[in-house]
Amino acid sequence: MNIGIGLIVVVIIAVLFIKGAVKVVPQQNAWVVERWGKYHATLAPGLKLIFPFIDRVAYKHSLKEIPLDVPSQVCITRDNTQLQVDGILYFQVTDPMRASYGSSNYIIAITQLAQTTLRSVIGKLELDKTFEERDMINARVVEAIDEAALNWGVKVLRYEIKDLTPPNEILRSMQAQITAEREKRAVIATSEGKRQEEINLAEGQKQAAIAKSEGEKQAAINTAQGQAAAITEVANATAVALARIGTAIRQPGGEQAVQLKVAEKAVEAYSQLAQKARTTLVVPSNMTEVSALISSAMKMVQASNDSTP
Repeated sequence: MNIGIGLIVVVIIAVLFIKGAVKVVPQQNAWVVERWGKYHATLAPGLKLIFPFIDRVAYKHSLKEIPLDVPSQVCITRDNTQLQVDGILYFQVTDPMRASYGSSNYIIAITQLAQTTLRSVIGKLELDKTFEERDMINARVVEAIDEAALNWGVKVLRYEIKDLTPPNEILRSMQAQITAEREKRAVIATSEGKRQEEINLAEGQKQAAIAKSEGEKQAAINTAQGQAAAITEVANATAVALARIGTAIRQPGGEQAVQLKVAEKAVEAYSQLAQKARTTLVVPSNMTEVSALISSAMKMVQASNDSTP
C-alpha cells in the first residue's frame, strides 16, 4: 500500500516537473525567464526547457504590431484656439528584456508621451496650419516617442491623428470663411469669363473688319484691272478699226465710200432732229456745204446703182 502511494506521488511529481520544465512559446511571442528572481533568458518561439521551481516565466510579450488608441485631449494652438485631438499609435516590442524591466508599464508611458508631444507640436502651429500639417505633426510625435521608447524595448512605427475638432464657434466662422472664399472664386470666374468673352468678340470683329477690308481691296483691284483691260480692249479694237478704215480709204473708191457714209450719217442726223423738233427745225448756217454733201452722196449712190448689172 505504501509502495503504491509512493509511486503515485513520484508520478505526480514527475508530471509537475515535466509541465514546469517544458514550455511551448507561440510564434511572434517572446517569454522572459527569471532564475531566483533575476533575469535569466528570453525564450524564442518553439519548444523550450527550463528548470522547474528554479526558473519561472516572468513576462510574456507579443512581437506583433500593436495599435494603441491615444485618448482624446484638448490642445491649444499658437493663436489660442482650442482643438479636440485624438489619434492612434502603432508600436512593436523589439527588446523583450527592456520591455520587461525598462518601464513598469510601457503602454502607459507611450500614451502619456504621445499626448504631451502632441500638445507641444500643436502649440507651435496656428489653427489653419494644424489642418494642413497633419503629416508633419504625425512625424514629430513618432520622432519624440521613438527616441524615448528605445529604453523601453519598444519601436514606435507611426502615429495618425484621427480627428481634429475645433469649437463650434470656430467651425461656424470657418464655414463662413469657406463660403465667402467660394463666392469670391465664383465672382472672379464669372468676371474672367465675361472678360474673355469680350476679348473673343473684339478679336472676332477685328478679324471680320480685316477680312472685309481685304475683300473690298481685292474687289477694287479686280474692278480696276477689269476696267483697264476693257479700256485696253476698246483701244485695241479702235486701233484695228482705224487701221482697217485707213487701208480701205487707200483702196480704189475708198474715199468716195467714206464720203457716202458721212453723208448718210448727216442725213440721218437731220432726219432725227426734224422728228424731235416736230414744228421747228434748226439747220446749219451754210446750207451749201450740206447740199454739196448730200449731192455728192446721191451721185455716189447713183453710180453704184448704174454699175450694178
